[in-house]
Amino acid sequence: MAFLPILLLLTLTIAHPVTSQDQTNPETVPRGCGWGIVRPYTLLCDLESIWGVAVELVAAGGVLASVLLALVLLCRLRHISEGEKRSGVGPILLLLLGIIGLFGLSFAYLIEQDESLCLLRRALWGLLFALCFSCLLVQGVRLRRLGRERRSPGGCALTGLALGLSAVQGIIAAEWLLLTVLREGRAACQYLPMDFSLACSYVLALLIAALTAASLALCGKTRQWRCNAIWLLVTCVLSLLLWVAWVGLYLYGNEYLGRSPEWNDPTLAIALVAQGWFLLIFHAIPESHLCLRPPPQPNAPDYFDTSQNSTRMRETSFDDEIPLSHRQFVDSQGYGYTDENAAGLRSGSSAGQHNSSGGARPSAPFRSNVYQPTEMTMILNGGAVPSAPPTYTGRQLW
Repeated sequence: MAFLPILLLLTLTIAHPVTSQDQTNPETVPRGCGWGIVRPYTLLCDLESIWGVAVELVAAGGVLASVLLALVLLCRLRHISEGEKRSGVGPILLLLLGIIGLFGLSFAYLIEQDESLCLLRRALWGLLFALCFSCLLVQGVRLRRLGRERRSPGGCALTGLALGLSAVQGIIAAEWLLLTVLREGRAACQYLPMDFSLACSYVLALLIAALTAASLALCGKTRQWRCNAIWLLVTCVLSLLLWVAWVGLYLYGNEYLGRSPEWNDPTLAIALVAQGWFLLIFHAIPESHLCLRPPPQPNAPDYFDTSQNSTRMRETSFDDEIPLSHRQFVDSQGYGYTDENAAGLRSGSSAGQHNSSGGARPSAPFRSNVYQPTEMTMILNGGAVPSAPPTYTGRQLW
């Protein structure tokens, strides 16, 4: 698809061979066409009609950017481990294929009309737009599903759905050509602008459906995919504004300005190039970046940060690692006043009474049962002084 403009030019060159009269007559060659390019390809190099050269350069740059982005996605596909992100690669690649088709079709409006070229324009215009807007629609459905249920349909299913939706426009375009060209015997280049616009009604319906799906995707429960939905919504809004602009200029603006026949082709060519770049900048590139971005690493809790909530510190303390049965055993055995401790207290108190005049200190059994919290214990309890020491059994932590 990257060589679509070149193949199109080669095909049209074979269909329209250059005569010797055109080659020998220098007056028929416009300024800027010094390499033997004559009619019907003069808009590709005519510096007097600068819009043709500008559209050609912008379209060629779009084709190159789309091909490079598709190659990056294909090369980095094996590094995408998350299924939710991997499901969006298929619609992105299909969208890039449609974008390349839009840029390639713009070259067909830089060449003078004939029967075969008009058939190509009328057949591919709505089909390529339908392919691109179908990809936007399935991306909206995918983001809506991820926001509500945190899971996405498969990439093959989304790609097949986009192809099925775009095939409807292909059927519409084929029926329009069969009815007007074969049945009624009209020339392929003789059609009203209103008929051309009405043939694209299904494409506009796909764009409105994609805009609705993008708006609904912003109402999801999770915020992880909200950035994708915002980019999709921006793309749909800009595309809708572009369609309102070119349809209004194509139907009424050119006729109002008195430029109806000669400005129709520039209007459609600029609309193709602008739509391709809108889809590439505001959806394909951001969506590819979000798919290729590595997942965030989980942060370990900082036990030495005293600014955290004391409740959270208690929840993340080492007491949770000790089974409940062991904890109850320690509370009942290690810190209860048993008979041995009571005897130590009585002996310590009697010794204190007999040696009160000498200032004797309490005996060791009494001092060993007094709990003195350490700094680490106070940090783990959020600054509160615990009434009992932490219960650890069976293993040492330090």
